Amino acid sequence: MAITLYSASAPLFIRGLDVLSNLLDKAEASSLSEAELFEARLAEDMHPFPNQIRMAAFGARACMARLAGIDWPRTDDTEASIADLRATVALTRSFISQMAPDAVDGAENRQIVVKVPSMELNFRGQGFLTSFALPNFYFHISMAYAILRNRGVDVGKRDFLGAIELT
Repeated sequence: MAITLYSASAPLFIRGLDVLSNLLDKAEASSLSEAELFEARLAEDMHPFPNQIRMAAFGARACMARLAGIDWPRTDDTEASIADLRATVALTRSFISQMAPDAVDGAENRQIVVKVPSMELNFRGQGFLTSFALPNFYFHISMAYAILRNRGVDVGKRDFLGAIELT
């Protein structure tokens, strides 16, 4: 079976979102208070735990929508609880799960422009996915995992890897 743009994006995002849900479960079950979790970060100049969840979820939603040439569900980024973060992850998972493969396949050369405060980034669909969206998504999942691990939450490599597909 050939790898398509959809198969290289949606299943990876879904799996990563499931990892985030599991990390939120582990965070909630830990001895840390929500206030401690929401302030937890690896370094002073890094975003705290909730921002890592928000940015991973946003990146997945925005990537799939940009590849499909549609708008994505917006959030106001004011999640104030684990339940709010869980809802953001669920919204993203639902959005991606409902997307048909043909909405994304064929967008390898779609022009995608990402505007950030200091610059405008111009991509083609496949390069956007492989050199920007997926690396950013996994970066933020890694940081969420590392923050929890650093704060003594019982997470290990299997929690980061999530469900492993054995074929």
